[in-house]
Amino acid sequence: MSGMDVPFDVFLYILLITLSLVIYRVVKGPTVFDRIVAINAIGTKTILLIVLISYVFERPSFLDIALLYAILNFLGSIVISVYIERGRVAE
Repeated sequence: MSGMDVPFDVFLYILLITLSLVIYRVVKGPTVFDRIVAINAIGTKTILLIVLISYVFERPSFLDIALLYAILNFLGSIVISVYIERGRVAE
């Protein structure tokens, strides 16, 4: 393992630990809105993982995938929140 890999390994382990904590909140989370926020956090951590993979493998095209995933994650959390609040998405 070279000296350049150590920061990425540390970041990956921290990301996986925080991801496991967020998954616990999805399963247990006292309210539905806590679960929605936790699912959004999982999406954000997935975006960080895609960006990290893009950097490590020197594939800048993965950044476009991460951006698209971020947009879908945001829209998905808004739609689910509106559906839970109103009982329907459109009027």
